[in-house]
Amino acid sequence: MPTAWNTFPVEFKGGLVTNISPLQQGINAPGSARTLVNFEPSIEGGYRRIEGYNKFDTDYVPPYGSPVVQGSGQSGTTLTIANIYVEPEDGDTLTIAGVIGTYTISISGVTYSTANKTATLTLNETLDSSPADKAAVTFSNRTADLIEGIIYFKQKALVYRGADLWKSSGSGWTRINTPSYGTVLVNGGSQTGTSLAVDGLTRTPQIGDTFTVAGIEKVYTITNTVTVSSGAATITISPALASSPADNAAVTFLSTDRSSGGKHRFSRYNYTGSSKIVGVDGTSAPFTYDDSTFYVMDDAPSDVVGAEHVAEFKSHLFFAKGNTLTFTAPFTDTDFTAANGAGIITVPHTITGLIVFREQLIIFSTSKIHRLVGNTVSDFQLQPISLDIGCVREDTIQEVGGDIAFLGPDGIRLLSSTDRIGDFGLAVASRPIQSETNALVSGNTAFASCVIRGKNQYRMFGYSATKTVDTSQGVLGTQFADQTAQGMAWAELKGIMVYVADSVYSNADSAEVIIFANKDGYVYRMESGNNFNGSNIQAYFSTPYFSINDPKIRKTFYKLTTYVDPEGSINGDVTPKLDFDQKEIIQPDPVALSNTVALAAFYGIASYGTGSYGGKLKYTFTNQLIGSGFTVSFQYFFDSTDPPFSLDSAAVEFAVNDRQ
Repeated sequence: MPTAWNTFPVEFKGGLVTNISPLQQGINAPGSARTLVNFEPSIEGGYRRIEGYNKFDTDYVPPYGSPVVQGSGQSGTTLTIANIYVEPEDGDTLTIAGVIGTYTISISGVTYSTANKTATLTLNETLDSSPADKAAVTFSNRTADLIEGIIYFKQKALVYRGADLWKSSGSGWTRINTPSYGTVLVNGGSQTGTSLAVDGLTRTPQIGDTFTVAGIEKVYTITNTVTVSSGAATITISPALASSPADNAAVTFLSTDRSSGGKHRFSRYNYTGSSKIVGVDGTSAPFTYDDSTFYVMDDAPSDVVGAEHVAEFKSHLFFAKGNTLTFTAPFTDTDFTAANGAGIITVPHTITGLIVFREQLIIFSTSKIHRLVGNTVSDFQLQPISLDIGCVREDTIQEVGGDIAFLGPDGIRLLSSTDRIGDFGLAVASRPIQSETNALVSGNTAFASCVIRGKNQYRMFGYSATKTVDTSQGVLGTQFADQTAQGMAWAELKGIMVYVADSVYSNADSAEVIIFANKDGYVYRMESGNNFNGSNIQAYFSTPYFSINDPKIRKTFYKLTTYVDPEGSINGDVTPKLDFDQKEIIQPDPVALSNTVALAAFYGIASYGTGSYGGKLKYTFTNQLIGSGFTVSFQYFFDSTDPPFSLDSAAVEFAVNDRQ
């Protein structure tokens, strides 16, 4: 009499779980995953292959700002350039507007002046012709210079690289750190030497600012502190004036020095009906920008200059530096006058992050969490949330699904409001993937994070200069239930190198925009396309080891049916693994999963004349199996540029053998 077949169905849910034994996982969480890489637990069910990323702008962010030729008449193998805030390196290549050829800097071929913002270069090649004064010098991309700040603002990516801030709407980069000091003019003719009298100043220029003077050659750099009186000043400059400028000749400022900046952080706000951003970098004075005017807070208090974090809360801008929190007067971004409602708050430890959460400002340090409640300086109150748990890594704090996710000393935690007024939960959400979280933290030196609001998803990325794109690590968590750490389902990310990231829902784009950058000089848009900037997406998922009711009874496996929700072609394979994949067990070969057949035409993939209009996608894949064992796991592997798809569930057909 033939042996009866049985069916063991499994719904894929629960995400990556690695903190319980293999047998327990197969019995208690059969829909979870032993490995889950580049799949996301989906709020629509199953495990969905993640989307890809592509370049936001095909142009790289310039590594050295906007340097220009310093004076005409240069020839041979020596070139002096100005308006450059970072020292070029030997071996860099460059082109010069109006001059034929590409030129390479020789070994020991750079003499750089930090004070003058100039560089004299020795080139391997002889200049084809003498470049014009102030001709643009364009350096090739450097793949070792980090982009250290990023924000999406008014349908543009705004980034910091090297010593400059840039913006792009997707077709070329425009430098924005050009100071605005009014309509500045030369104050009197016949001037010579290393000083220049000017008027028309509405603010005070700074040491390191560069400018040009109409009618004379070269770029000039301010080298000493400037004192302005009634809009006029005599500024000390380098080099000496190439010739005497005319009275009232226009003075055009080019750049302000941001070369000492570190990792940038931003906040959006709107006090006048027009959106603006404020940025801090841990060293320099903060700045504001409204998509046209770049304003540096040079006259800000010392507790604000060098701020590392910034947030807008209750119509104040809050700047965090060390353990000091300084805020502006209401509805202003530059007024720090106490009589007008500005103030200072001191917290017990160094601040590692700020985030606004439900009418309160949450203030993180490495070992404590406080909240600021109230509306103005008259009723602001600092209250403790936790005095022994904090955020140990900056840039991991995000609001997801009504909770605050952050990296604590023991993993990713969720700060959640509870039913009790003023009370909070602080559960460890990453406990199911504790070993992966520990490896992520120990294997990287910097971290970034973002949320994908449409998916209730939190993503955290590690960054290490020693890692390649292929070995870059991250984790993602999808929140299925608010205000509970147990409501998070996790997966790993590989192949996405992120040093800085930003995500925002853009009304103008009618979409959520997630952008990121690293050290290769480009800005990328996440959740875009079906590949990793042209490379295949490798995604794999391993089920638990199913004991199927009794781990001591051998089963013979005949068929595996995988239920899929496709969005296009699918190409991959699945491999059965018997009896915990022990060394002495002979394992079956992989079997293919593919729906790339001439039944349906996929946009962007099909060729005219070969695809069929009205074709149907394949939703089930049935594979014949060979092998028998006490437990079985199935490993799915995909390496392609196929559109995303979801693995929803599976059914294993088997027969029970005798107990052994």
